[in-house]
Amino acid sequence: MQDPRMRTYDNPVIPGFHPDPSVCRVGADYYLVCSSFEYFPGVPLFRSRDLVHWRQLGNVLDRPGQLTLPDDTPASGGVYAPTIRHHDGLFHVVTTNVSGGGNFLVTAERPEGPWSDPVWIDVPGIDPDLAWDENGDCWCAVAGVAVARIDTRTGKVLEGPLPMWSGTGLRDPEAPHLYRIDGWWYLLVAEGGTALGHGVSVARARSPRGPWEPAPGNPLVSHRGTREPVQSTGHADLVRAADGSWWAVLLGTRPRGWFPEFHVLGRETFLAPVTWVDGWPRMGPVRARHGAPAARHPVEQPPARDDFTAPALAPHWISPRSRPDGSWSLAERPGWLTLTATGDTLDRAGHTFVGRRQQHADCRAAALLDPGPGRAGLSVRIDEAHHYDLEVGGGVASAVARIGPLRQRLAELVVPPGPLTLVVEIRTTRVPPPTATAPGQDDGTGVRPAGPDAVTLSVETSDGVVRLAELDGRYLSTEVAGGFTGRVVGMYVTEGRSAFDWFEYVPIS
Repeated sequence: MQDPRMRTYDNPVIPGFHPDPSVCRVGADYYLVCSSFEYFPGVPLFRSRDLVHWRQLGNVLDRPGQLTLPDDTPASGGVYAPTIRHHDGLFHVVTTNVSGGGNFLVTAERPEGPWSDPVWIDVPGIDPDLAWDENGDCWCAVAGVAVARIDTRTGKVLEGPLPMWSGTGLRDPEAPHLYRIDGWWYLLVAEGGTALGHGVSVARARSPRGPWEPAPGNPLVSHRGTREPVQSTGHADLVRAADGSWWAVLLGTRPRGWFPEFHVLGRETFLAPVTWVDGWPRMGPVRARHGAPAARHPVEQPPARDDFTAPALAPHWISPRSRPDGSWSLAERPGWLTLTATGDTLDRAGHTFVGRRQQHADCRAAALLDPGPGRAGLSVRIDEAHHYDLEVGGGVASAVARIGPLRQRLAELVVPPGPLTLVVEIRTTRVPPPTATAPGQDDGTGVRPAGPDAVTLSVETSDGVVRLAELDGRYLSTEVAGGFTGRVVGMYVTEGRSAFDWFEYVPIS
């Protein structure tokens, strides 16, 4: 039998666009939340028993009364950097809506909800954090970095904001997290920007009011200037496991391709061990594989295929900005997801789209579509200006690419009436030129891919599979599109009403 101390886990522990993780432990369970930006519902919430295997419980902001994102919310606007904590029998999630209202707090007795309506906090800034002192007073830290003592019932500021230690002098001091440990207050701060310069530094004080003493070994973690396959490491949150060991969840990226390299899955959630030396936390590089925590509790993941037979959409389904009641239905045609157009193009906000995050570098997404009289399809998107679409309408299937200011219909195929299967395949190997024309070290196939991957759009009919387009994936990357999110693949309708019998997402080995 293998020594349990030799068990390992693979990073990221929550792959795909799940940035800015925050974690807390309640008994034997761990709870984690991430940023959701312009997507609704907002702030995905996960549970784990071992910090490695996570399953999404739901979304903290799951109704319009909690989260309103108007159509003019820009891509990568919306909800930033939540923090989750448990205090006095209540779960607390504090976050920022940069597109309206600022910082707010919601609470729940159970992580499954229901979560309360927002309590707005009169503290400027983003990336709010919550910590309680020995008197039960709550302190809210924000990027910049500053801290205020607040009333969590009303959001009123009782003291401050007071300036705090703001890192080692690098740009964008943000993501502050406060911890009261063994008579000290520790302050984690992300700095250097959330791209390749990202890192985390730490200071400590005897009081939230300071004065703050920076750690002699700062930064706590940074991969800037290294060849590590995981980059942009930062925005960390500490948690103590039930066995007394310490861990950090943090974001990172996995860029691919030739210079400058491209990451397409967004900033993902990684896990790394933490040790304490001379009263300071220490971390090594964040590896793709680490020694696992002592506990091991795998969890069953949702099935690869969603047949839309449940009474509600699964929590991993998201939509840009809103999902109006009249735009979707699971009851109108039982066993199908029926979508109704709210906009006539994916190139502008206000359209009907239901998708899920791309979580694997190599994957296949497929759906059985009955277009009816509508115009509908599958799309792989970063934002309104960067998406590849496989669309059916008027008896014709089309492959469409929107890249910045350019929109091009690449291929068309006459298809028979009735349901047909649409397929999006994304792969990092055997990519065609010009994606696979870079000089330098190869990947074992004779060339080093210049781009991160290739995106293939195909239609399956009774006559077989027809490939309409094979596209360079770098144009659906953060390095091209900009912003803080990652790819989302999903179903849409831009004219009339159409129905999807099932949607399937599977990783490709």
